[in-house]
Amino acid sequence: MPEIRGLFPRPVSFQGLLDEIPMGAMILDRDRRILFLNRAMEALTGFEGQDACGIRCANILRNAICMEGCPLENEAFQRAGAPACLDGNIVNRERKKIPVRITVVPVVDLAGGCCGYLETVEDLRLSADGSWKTDHAYGFGHLIGNSPQMIKIFQTLPMVGQTESSVLITGETGTGKDLIAEAIHLASDRCKGTFIKVNCGALPETLLESELFGHQKGAFTGAAENKPGRFKLAHNGTLFLTEIGDLPLGLQTKLLTFLDDKTIFPLGSTQGVKVNVRIIAATLRNLEAMVRSGQFRSDLLFRLNVIRIHLPPLRDREGDVRLLLDQYLRTFSEQAKKKITGFASNALDVLLAYAYPGNVRELKNIVEYAVTFCMADTIEREHLPDYLRRKEPGARADEPHAARLVSAVDALESEYGCEGGVPDGHGCNPFPGTAGTWKELEKKMILDALRQAKGRRSRAAEALGWGRSTLWRKMKALGLDS
Repeated sequence: MPEIRGLFPRPVSFQGLLDEIPMGAMILDRDRRILFLNRAMEALTGFEGQDACGIRCANILRNAICMEGCPLENEAFQRAGAPACLDGNIVNRERKKIPVRITVVPVVDLAGGCCGYLETVEDLRLSADGSWKTDHAYGFGHLIGNSPQMIKIFQTLPMVGQTESSVLITGETGTGKDLIAEAIHLASDRCKGTFIKVNCGALPETLLESELFGHQKGAFTGAAENKPGRFKLAHNGTLFLTEIGDLPLGLQTKLLTFLDDKTIFPLGSTQGVKVNVRIIAATLRNLEAMVRSGQFRSDLLFRLNVIRIHLPPLRDREGDVRLLLDQYLRTFSEQAKKKITGFASNALDVLLAYAYPGNVRELKNIVEYAVTFCMADTIEREHLPDYLRRKEPGARADEPHAARLVSAVDALESEYGCEGGVPDGHGCNPFPGTAGTWKELEKKMILDALRQAKGRRSRAAEALGWGRSTLWRKMKALGLDS
């Protein structure tokens, strides 16, 4: 590990010094290849230092400036040797666009020659519109709504942001739990720190433990380098654990230990590491029922449930459907450079009557689809997705069969304390008039979801309201993994 010598009585870790800087920083060689990323840069870009080293900075930042106006290619900058400061956007590993301010300065040797570059990246989301800490007429930050339920939530978010308490966010899939978590972070005193999101259902237990808590070199086969883990990357910031109901029992114990003493133990290490991290968790599952069935620790639920925020389904938010339709129409019309003024009455009747089992996420996708195929001034019924056009205007759409099956799975799992629905011997069919055993019904539900997702398991899992690992386990149990 590089060290700084001569400034202090003893050598100082160069990495430890840069890791304490509350903004992204990286060191480049003369060919603009990355030599080092600090912890904040790893969190901002989603790339770990060991993966980024040796790669040109443009391939990590993925900024338009890198392609068109990189100051490192400017001869005047090279001669002046002064810092260059540019505003722009980067695209992180999760393909999310982030407004940033990039500052780059040459690193010179003792003879005055350029031997590399120091580049810092400041996240500008906090100051982009100033809306995170101020009230909005119809929402809070990127959250939109004017229903009494949402107004009450918007009023509480600034107060929740100013606490250090753990937060549990509940609600159906697509209701905006991720946006609530990020809004709380940006409304808090931790807003200058990093916001790290981890899906607890996306990885097997062994990989998830390393991802969360990190590991030491040699801790297991393939552990060639030390890995900091998401807890350490979120130091002085917020760690958002989505799908907390899918967290394995063994990791629930480790998470409880952290909540008690703010200490993590990386894999392969006997020495704990203190980290200053706020935990926000989210789930669409009934954790109380999971506690009764032995699938979730009651003491962990008590520690997470200090502040609970429940997001209502879109069908219960009176007036918000029209507000969201208009907002997303403006957004997608601007992106597509189209002048679409509104919705025709025949399209609006369908959109206002629909139940939106996928909630805000589904509504957003519907509007994006309609804008894509609309070549007129208004959205007509013919521009809506096929499954909506098959509904009669004014007839309220029922929840899709797959969504009803998922709800039944969750209810039965909670009641009987088993995964995969009703245990052998109960012989219950939650859908009277539907032939077949429970396993056959569940198999059909998964196949339907995979067919609609064109074989993409991640999208099928999302449609079913499961984590990818949960879908994988169920497919394996049903013989569908070949």
